[in-house]
Amino acid sequence: MSERRRVGPPGRMRPAAPARPAHAGRLARWERLAFVLAFALMAAFIAVVTVSSEGLRRPVTLPATAAQSASAPAADRGGPQRVTAGAPPPARPGAARARRRAWDGRLAAALAPVLARHSGTVGVGVIDQSTGAVAVYGGGTHFATAGIEKATILAGLLLDRAGTGLGGTDERLAAQMTQAGDDSAGTRLWEAAGQAAGLASADQALGLRHTVPGPARDWDLTSTTVGDQLTLLRALTTDRSPLSAADRSYELSLLRAAAAGRPWGISAAASPGTSYAIQDGDLADGTANWVVTSIGVVEHDGQHLLMAVLAGGQPARASGIALARAAAVAAADRVTAGP
Repeated sequence: MSERRRVGPPGRMRPAAPARPAHAGRLARWERLAFVLAFALMAAFIAVVTVSSEGLRRPVTLPATAAQSASAPAADRGGPQRVTAGAPPPARPGAARARRRAWDGRLAAALAPVLARHSGTVGVGVIDQSTGAVAVYGGGTHFATAGIEKATILAGLLLDRAGTGLGGTDERLAAQMTQAGDDSAGTRLWEAAGQAAGLASADQALGLRHTVPGPARDWDLTSTTVGDQLTLLRALTTDRSPLSAADRSYELSLLRAAAAGRPWGISAAASPGTSYAIQDGDLADGTANWVVTSIGVVEHDGQHLLMAVLAGGQPARASGIALARAAAVAAADRVTAGP
């Protein structure tokens, strides 16, 4: 029986391995070192090129010139929004606290002879708007506001009527309250401003953090501090205030008119021939002692001062007025004298 052969394409042939060069074999040691060095240099070159290209893609910030820094907005430079002419540049927080403590100490020393001649308690605060100096004595003591609460009542009503203004009746009552010292007019405006709840909201808007409205209709028993009264005066005299410029001007005009014929309280610190804007008050606190209060804006030796004097535990109204006047003069003299 004959054998059948399988017919088909021939099987694939594996290519023959290339012939090795005659010199092929293990590289010499110096050749291996040369290859390693070459690869290392190439890797370093690639890394440098990569980093350089990344740097080119990033924006470059150039140092600002003096002119550019001066023209940039204050907030962008991290600086103050406004510097009052003649005032020193704002200090850092730690330095500002140290400066404030130093001024508080100077004020306490200036008041010592006054307090030695008077009884009761007193709080005195001064801001020199010309230099930026701030000095406070008795800042942690609370006093009844008495009549100075009228300034807060009017400010609260102006905030409540922002955009519409006061009507004719309210303007008439405001004049009676501030200029004639009419407490009945004060009560009617206190009601128009929202009573105790409305005044509490106004206190918060004005930054009076330590002031508590009086009970029921006794708005003159509102509890306050000398620091809060300085804050109120700031709100009436600077543009960093919730009150509009027109409302600030209106209230200050009433307080200037109220100052006529009132030669007591902080008005004693005003230089002769200058005008001032004040609000004052007095109140028998129910224990045969008097509270005498006075706040406002005066000019002393050519410098504009915001001042507040609060006196409590006075044996008589007259003695309270005498203490307020003496304390105001001593404080104004010391702050305007400089460090």
